Amino acid sequence: MTPSLTPTARRQRLGTELRKLRERAGLTATQAAALLGGNQARISNIEAGRYGVSAERVRALACHYDCADAELVEALAAMTGDRRRGWWEEYREILSNGLLDLAELEHHGRRLRTAHTSGIPGLLQTLDHAREIMRQVVPALPPSDVEHRISFRIKRQAVLDRQDAVPYQAVIHEAALRMRFGGRSVAIRQLQHLLDTGQRDHITIRVIPFAAGAFPGSGQPLYYVHGPVPELDTVQLDQAHGPVLLDAEAQLHKYRQVFARLESLALDATESADFIHNIAKDL
Repeated sequence: MTPSLTPTARRQRLGTELRKLRERAGLTATQAAALLGGNQARISNIEAGRYGVSAERVRALACHYDCADAELVEALAAMTGDRRRGWWEEYREILSNGLLDLAELEHHGRRLRTAHTSGIPGLLQTLDHAREIMRQVVPALPPSDVEHRISFRIKRQAVLDRQDAVPYQAVIHEAALRMRFGGRSVAIRQLQHLLDTGQRDHITIRVIPFAAGAFPGSGQPLYYVHGPVPELDTVQLDQAHGPVLLDAEAQLHKYRQVFARLESLALDATESADFIHNIAKDL
């Protein structure tokens, strides 16, 4: 089998979790390979995400690693099963791998939570708002790249529209709601879009008002994607150079606390809708 030169974040995550199980069992890659009748290079390539692995092989590895967490093992086995190309693959030669990994992560998430201070979450942006955001990228993007990024962002939003859509919660600071990206009319339409979207049963939008005072996170956009088990949760941070994915146990624990604090400061969904409506009236 030829190793993949650009493994997806999902395949890399599977490899990482298998490596954690092996290390907890106190086995080297060479020892693990011997148990399976293979070689060390194959185990290393699987753990790096360069080789695919079957569900049966995942279960066999977990057995050799004495992993008694059946729920985790089955969640890992399920990560091997989807061989179809996701819609995001059509952008493989156009956009960064980080953006494609984000779409894949959302697609497989079991619950989505995000917190934004100075901008509207991508899954909740209108077309005009998204276009204005893309125009502010430094250095300026060529018009074709702007359109590719906009179409990608709009297609990502389908994760909220599908029949099996998962719960989505956005915590948005008042500062983001008062910014007039694209001018007054674009801003009003964006706020109305939030109000309309927030009425859907699986979508919750909550506002942190200025009056709430200080909050953790330094204003950085945060995205928490829940996996089938807590060990497979992922945090995504927006950076100037692209999305960064975090999945270490200590990192997940930290950002669970951050989100809990942010949510404790936010108005409830009904109060937030009234708050957004009043901001729209004031524009």
